[in-house]
Amino acid sequence: MTRIVLVLLGVFHLAWGVPAVVAPRWFFDHFPGFGFQWTAAYPPYNEHLMTDVGAAATTFGVLLLLAAAAHDVKVTRVVLTGIIVFSALHLGYHVARHGALHGTDLVLSLLSLILGVIVPLGLLVMTRRTRSPQDQPS
Repeated sequence: MTRIVLVLLGVFHLAWGVPAVVAPRWFFDHFPGFGFQWTAAYPPYNEHLMTDVGAAATTFGVLLLLAAAAHDVKVTRVVLTGIIVFSALHLGYHVARHGALHGTDLVLSLLSLILGVIVPLGLLVMTRRTRSPQDQPS
């Protein structure tokens, strides 16, 4: 189950990270898609910032996929801890600053950011029940 969630999280991060790197203006204007424009609610547009955000998300996606492939509980814990720190800080920013978001857009964006903390945190808690081969008594 852990590996499946790691892969899903990895693909999710790549799905929004790569477009931000490849087409930062499009990402700014359209993220997250489906008629929503959450990033554009925090003007002004900054190509450098969008590209950096995309690079971070892409990096997280790669790390999550590598953790799934490694199937090592210590690697998984390190990667998830990094994701949780970033996601909690990101959530904190958006809880304090709403940009031009309000109503449904604000609620949905905050819920997505909360899930970005809760899902990796839940996965990290699940790994606490798993022992690394190095942790096994001899």
